[in-house]
Amino acid sequence: MTEKKTKYIVVAGSIMSGLGKGIVTSSIGKILQSKGYKVVPIKFDGYLNVDCGTMNPFRHGEVFVLDDGTEVDMDFGTYERFLNFSISGSSSITGGKLFQKIIEKERNGDFLGRDVQFVPHLTDEIKNRVRAVGKENNADIVMIEVGGTVGDLESGYFLEAMRQFKHEEKEDVLIIQLTYVPSLSPGELKTKPTQHATRLLQSMGIQPDMILCREQEPLNDDAKKKIALYCNVTENAVFDDPTVRTIYELPLTLEKQGIYEVIAEKLNLSKEKTDLTEWRKLVERIVNPKGKTLNVAIVGKYTAVKDAYVSVKEALVHAAAATNNSVEVHWVESHELEKLDDVSKELSKYNAILVPGGFGSRGIEGKILAIEYARKNKIPYLGLCLGLQLMVVEYARNVLGLKDANSTEFNKDTCNPAIMMLPEKKQIVKMGGTLRLGAYDCKLKKGTIAFDAYGKDKISERHRHRYEVNPDYVEQLEKAGLVVSGTHDSGVVELVEWKDSFGVATQAHVELKSRLETPAPLFVEFIKAAAKEKK
Repeated sequence: MTEKKTKYIVVAGSIMSGLGKGIVTSSIGKILQSKGYKVVPIKFDGYLNVDCGTMNPFRHGEVFVLDDGTEVDMDFGTYERFLNFSISGSSSITGGKLFQKIIEKERNGDFLGRDVQFVPHLTDEIKNRVRAVGKENNADIVMIEVGGTVGDLESGYFLEAMRQFKHEEKEDVLIIQLTYVPSLSPGELKTKPTQHATRLLQSMGIQPDMILCREQEPLNDDAKKKIALYCNVTENAVFDDPTVRTIYELPLTLEKQGIYEVIAEKLNLSKEKTDLTEWRKLVERIVNPKGKTLNVAIVGKYTAVKDAYVSVKEALVHAAAATNNSVEVHWVESHELEKLDDVSKELSKYNAILVPGGFGSRGIEGKILAIEYARKNKIPYLGLCLGLQLMVVEYARNVLGLKDANSTEFNKDTCNPAIMMLPEKKQIVKMGGTLRLGAYDCKLKKGTIAFDAYGKDKISERHRHRYEVNPDYVEQLEKAGLVVSGTHDSGVVELVEWKDSFGVATQAHVELKSRLETPAPLFVEFIKAAAKEKK
């Protein structure tokens, strides 16, 4: 039996960062997937961290967690939300992982007699990993996103590996350059920056096969001809990457321009018509919803950087599309709530309140105030990770009457530690990869919001935490009316609810598995409750 020949598409960004390589990679992957091809993404990040776990959300945005517990770049969330399947940690290749492996091999004597160099040792490691991802996933096409910008020191060795890879795999590798075409005034598109950026890429021995252009206005024929002429690509291989109404519209926009036909020709793929009919229906629900416009407050501590909560925001979009509503997200800085004499002046504007995850003591009391307001006023509430822990703290304080109840994360000396560190985490001193990470099973209690949302008694969701509900307090919390609706076999409380209104919180980060085609069940029920509240 002949082994499947995997194809590879490399996406590299030039001129500037923030052009949306992850969205482009995901969009092209979605188009290919709609043709029946099995597509698997890879992301290269040049930083020397082994993973994203210890990075500050203010600097790097959200830390995304996979089923296997790997902490990865937020672009993996985009991949999963578009491609609708769970990705393995082997698809995340960081500079830290690569250098760690090379040094480990050197210490083990794998390179005896040789001086270890970027070429061939590091570049061979990269190529082997890329091929391994394709093989272990039995992929038809591997999409490889090169993090950073062409010319960055930390991505140079990876681009060198891709140059070699293109030479070795020849017609099975397609290289796409994502660039930016500014306009000095309407109709005055400037292609010179793209020309120079392409020459920089060519100086590394890499000739792009296609060029996608972010721009302030659509490319005219003259601009396309200039880019094609000076960058050594065919004119039909220059594409617009415009600003769209929702990121999920980009596959449709690229499809309309004929991008698949060009890719199919260059990689010798099937020429059948692409089918994105169902995707188009979902996108239409986002841009032209028939239902209500719901105002949802996300009460967080990283609201100055919206990328810190990107999965939460997108899960709300998915749930709104599933219910044919629209959501207006309002970012409420939790520590600002602490300064108010009456939080109702701020929170009464919203149809629902959501408290996401986070670390550290800043803004914690503001989140508790928001939870108390939601409970007392029967405003739909959804808590994620820390949002569950603080829901328990609020209930212990204001219903049980344990006024000093707290988490030992914030007050080690509290007399009522309603939230405590997981026992198995107490002796750990290292920071990276030491949280409770990845997918864990949870058994749901019938007759609860959670059970009705999922429609089954056993679920699996992703986690990223090291604190839990103190089991010594569970019985008295339940007697006081708090519903424990989900638990892990180990006894860890996974879900809690209020009896008298829609209030549900989960220790898991259920937002991480929400996709446009399969939205997170708790988010769907949350949006339904918000729609009822508005009525």
